[in-house]
Amino acid sequence: MGRGLNRLTSLQIRNALAGKYADGGGLWLHKREAGPNGAGQWFFRYTLHGRRREMGLGSVDVPLREAREAATKWRVKVREGIDPIHDRQRQKREAARNLHKLKDIATDAFESRKADLKDEGIAGRWFSPLELHVLPKLGDTPVGEIEQIAIRDALAPIWHTKADTARKSLNRLAICLRHAAALGLDVDLQATEKARALLGTQRHVAQNIPAMHWQDVPAFYATLNECTITHLALRLTILTAARSMPLRFLHEDQVVGDIWTIPGEAMKGRKGATVDFRIPLSAEALAVVSQARRLARNGYLFPSARKGVISDATMARHMERAGLEARPHGFRSSLRDWLAETTNAAHEVAEMVLSHKVGGSVERAYRRTDFIEQRRTLMERWARFVTGQNAGNVISLVKEVSTVGS
Repeated sequence: MGRGLNRLTSLQIRNALAGKYADGGGLWLHKREAGPNGAGQWFFRYTLHGRRREMGLGSVDVPLREAREAATKWRVKVREGIDPIHDRQRQKREAARNLHKLKDIATDAFESRKADLKDEGIAGRWFSPLELHVLPKLGDTPVGEIEQIAIRDALAPIWHTKADTARKSLNRLAICLRHAAALGLDVDLQATEKARALLGTQRHVAQNIPAMHWQDVPAFYATLNECTITHLALRLTILTAARSMPLRFLHEDQVVGDIWTIPGEAMKGRKGATVDFRIPLSAEALAVVSQARRLARNGYLFPSARKGVISDATMARHMERAGLEARPHGFRSSLRDWLAETTNAAHEVAEMVLSHKVGGSVERAYRRTDFIEQRRTLMERWARFVTGQNAGNVISLVKEVSTVGS
């Protein structure tokens, strides 16, 4: 291939008639049209393993010098026994993989995991740590260039002050990198662990969600005297001690008689479960449900002002504006303390009120009851306390409930 190189000149190329012209060393020009503006294409002709092939190197507009440089590069590959066409395709694939931005990978990872998330991730809790703390700084970075220093810099501002959120952000990012690797992208799967080492041990001490003391609940409940979505949702939260997700997505079909049945898949820690959870509704809770039905939209008792249901923060903002430190989830703790301090309810009954798992898997397999009748009695008396009907009468309440669960 080394003989007779550089046969063509720029002037010859410009004035060439239609046809094929060899520059030497496997570089050819195929002029399709005559004249200075005639269309044409450079190509590299080579023989490898007894097979002759041609690879395009661009249009005739590519300068002669650049066409010769390209041909020289590919001649080296041929001498090394590498097929230039295959090698160029490989390079293009690698370049394409490296161009995938983290924000695109994160979105694709989220979509692929939706089936494993509650309500297919509609609440956004899985994606929000990435969206708020990682993607604003690293979203436009090709995933193949994500490395520990950049991750550390992105999460350092919240590593100690918002430890739980930072931990979730790092874990979600690790999932995204594994997702990218599964797609065949070249990524550093150890980048998040390296970043964790650089960030160091978190100083933040986890704190429980602030809860209102059970003795203060009746006074707060009395302030929820408006027939609004927020007031009704807070009242039912207090009366049932239900978690935010199933309460906000409460559908009128779930309430039959005085029983609210939460689908198993909507319960915390029960993804894919088939066992539903029943909550006995007190007379007060049924009254709240009745009022909420009049405000329902598409069957949902607590719709938002625009679409869907109220957000996870709606009730919390109401309490915050009222100057309270406690938050809605804390009413579960309020009820649990009331049960412990004013009743003799059996431990497993009290825990079942909050839908907590009690005992090992074998014990739970043999215990088929959900203590619905005992819980019905407790929830009715809790409602009477919350509405002020048993205020200041704790001693008698203990006596009344002393046989529950015995």
